Amino acid sequence: MNVRKALAIAGVNLRRLTRDKTGMFFVFVFPFLIILAIGAAFGSGFEPQVGMVTAGSGALGQDLRARLGDTDGIRVRQYLDEEALRIAVERGLIEGGVIVPAGYDERVRAGETVPVTAIARPSGSSQELQATLEGVVAEQNVVVRAARFAVAEGAAGTFEAGLARAEAAADAMPAIEVSRRTAGTAVLGTFESGAAQELVLFMFLTSLSASSMLIETRRYGVSTRMLASPTPVGTILVGETLGRYAIALVQGLLIVIGTVLLFQVDWGNLLTTALVVLLFGLTATGAAMVMGSVLRNAEQAGAVGVFLGLVLAALGGCMVPLEIFPPLMYRIAHLIPHAWAIEALNDSIATGAGPARVASDLWVLAGFAAGLLTVATVLLRRTLTVRG
Repeated sequence: MNVRKALAIAGVNLRRLTRDKTGMFFVFVFPFLIILAIGAAFGSGFEPQVGMVTAGSGALGQDLRARLGDTDGIRVRQYLDEEALRIAVERGLIEGGVIVPAGYDERVRAGETVPVTAIARPSGSSQELQATLEGVVAEQNVVVRAARFAVAEGAAGTFEAGLARAEAAADAMPAIEVSRRTAGTAVLGTFESGAAQELVLFMFLTSLSASSMLIETRRYGVSTRMLASPTPVGTILVGETLGRYAIALVQGLLIVIGTVLLFQVDWGNLLTTALVVLLFGLTATGAAMVMGSVLRNAEQAGAVGVFLGLVLAALGGCMVPLEIFPPLMYRIAHLIPHAWAIEALNDSIATGAGPARVASDLWVLAGFAAGLLTVATVLLRRTLTVRG
């Protein structure tokens, strides 16, 4: 085998990828757009927005808004009227809304019980919003009741004086800090929640799509001319394999490095991540070579590659987390290499797991890679010698 010729064949394949403007977009831009969208929608850094209408509510209404704004994990947006607030909630612009009625301050000072209206979307966050609002209202209610009690007992001449004394006493009270921690799992960052899935998805999808170049090599007679030259079949096989592998690694390394630089994704144990990328890249290479050896034209490769890549990605846990799969679907997912790669990457990201802790995942990926590359080599050799 001529190593220099094999590397030259691989280099040609890689350069052909960079000359395809559409392919460049899907390799260099599209993965980051998907990661950005998933991170913004589902990442742990998401901060819900709550709208408030406080027009004409007075000082206590503004105090209620300030208390809600000081709550951790919530951003408050002011709306002019109830109609605008309801439209924003219905359109999903905000998670929910709070309406403090006009005259709230005067009615509370007069001793009335004033209802505060909460609006939320029909989702799981509505209960959390209600609980948060009830806590904020109860906090203000304690101060108001203390002010009324001070006036009733003669400790303060007016409600304003009683309110000032109650707030001063509340500020002087020792605070209770509650820390919450989830046992058994790590909290992922905003973009780490989808980075592993998108890495696996795009490495495999890009490799399958690039199998069209292998078909064009046969159709345009390039393989025939190489065989006519003093180039053994083994050299061509190695060169085409290295070319496919280079494409898969470029996609994988680009996503890993790009997410670190753009989104500060922590991939955990770098050795584990590197081994997963290397082994899954070989798996994707074998699948791409099988497709390039079996299909007859580039149009078929493009359509079948995208369809097959997305179907396998969905079954393997790239679209929906494996943790929520039913038992049967979970077992089916592990018939696909994607699931093993995702689990190893998630362990690395969440807990910094080293290669020894994910050894079973790595061995399975190695088995997938060896099997697919063996089949691909046999098929491609037959294609080159019979059709070439």
